[in-house]
Amino acid sequence: MKANETIDSFLSDKLQIIQSRQGYRFSVDALLLAEFVSIRSNDVVVDLGAGCGIISLILAVKRKVGFIVGLELQEELASQAQRNIALNKLDKKIGIIRGDLRHLPIGPEFAHVVVCNPPYRRQKSGRINPDFSKAIARHELSTKLDDILTAGKALLKPGGRLSLIYPANRLTEIFAKMRIQGVEPKRLQIVFPNSYSNAKLVMIEGKLQGKSGLKILPPLFGQGGSQ
Repeated sequence: MKANETIDSFLSDKLQIIQSRQGYRFSVDALLLAEFVSIRSNDVVVDLGAGCGIISLILAVKRKVGFIVGLELQEELASQAQRNIALNKLDKKIGIIRGDLRHLPIGPEFAHVVVCNPPYRRQKSGRINPDFSKAIARHELSTKLDDILTAGKALLKPGGRLSLIYPANRLTEIFAKMRIQGVEPKRLQIVFPNSYSNAKLVMIEGKLQGKSGLKILPPLFGQGGSQ
């Protein structure tokens, strides 16, 4: 572990996670998405923008996955993900590739499932964090929604599933763009800060070449507890 890093325990100490002390640290979004994504026994999963590997690690511990490949652009985060895999002895379940999803280093029709907790603040919306690792993870500086959907379509086997978490106020945009890529929205779960505020986030699962028909799950409130 480096001097600027911490180790945090999750899942009742089942996971030990190395993160940057001052740089980008994963948020509750990643935890919500890891619970939302549907996994079938022995599925091959690609985690786009894997960060420190938190989603991949949770899936490897809690689900019956076949194998997970995490793709991460930033060198520091890719290093943390690789060390987290070793620290938790999950080398046989997860591999990390440092690369750009706009130029995929993975072949087509590789995965049954693609999951992504993307940067979803538009480039000119809000203050850009001076910390580059935080800025690139939160704002669409290097990766945009179209890039993620294009990569997801390329990676998925026919009938494969793509899961994302995104701002609720961009729901119509993501539905439209998913359909352009031939990924039909099939499951939706809305996250509210509380029972009297507007929705904050949505989690969406689409199926490549899927038929129309959307299942809306019970809403989540606060940090994910249903009411």
